[in-house]
Amino acid sequence: MSRPARVVSLVPSLTEAVARSAPGCLVGATDWCTHPAGLDVVRVGGTKNPKADRITALAPDLVIANEEENREPDLAALRAAGIEVLVTEVRTLSQAFAELDRVLTACSVAARPRWLDEAEAAWTALPPPAERRTAVVPVWRRPWMVLGRDTFAGDLLARLGVRHLYAGHPERYPRVPLDDLRAAAPDVVVLPDEPYRFTADDGPEAFPGLPCALVGGRHLTWYGPSLVEAPVVLGRALRAARST
Repeated sequence: MSRPARVVSLVPSLTEAVARSAPGCLVGATDWCTHPAGLDVVRVGGTKNPKADRITALAPDLVIANEEENREPDLAALRAAGIEVLVTEVRTLSQAFAELDRVLTACSVAARPRWLDEAEAAWTALPPPAERRTAVVPVWRRPWMVLGRDTFAGDLLARLGVRHLYAGHPERYPRVPLDDLRAAAPDVVVLPDEPYRFTADDGPEAFPGLPCALVGGRHLTWYGPSLVEAPVVLGRALRAARST
């Protein structure tokens, strides 16, 4: 009987997906891999600064990464050490489902997990939006940065009837002065709690007079089991902002 693959994940959402679908497969994950709660694996540093020596010592069969979340020099160093690295690219929901299939297959998951079918069904069942709203979606401050073109979060919002105003910007995460964001007068300001942790104290106060939706980054930017409930959770937050 062959042993399970030994996998190190450098992407929090993929960590959750693999841990849910292939228990015992993961041997290492980043410090930012918070789901599932209580995950007992070796921590290998951050997504942007993984510790290659810790990863190599684990002798993994595979390291799973993402072209946006992880840096190519770090991945090249792992390959140079003889470690196989699978790099995902996820900029749309359709890509997310395809890449999740690829990752789980590489991790020797024999049958497609039920949660993945449920996630696809949840998003497929969404009715066409009754109305379209505009948004700005800050992802950082000092300096202020927002969602731009070609992002996974932007695709999710579009499916929920929200068009973020910088979707046509040449950059994926442009820097935009706060005064310009306010002057854009969106219907709603979407404030996720990652990568910058916007809160009720330091988010809405920056956009006086504009409806603000505080959303969990796990439901806006993660591609994994959280996709099952994401359309309901995000939709609820957007509706709540509209009613304030």
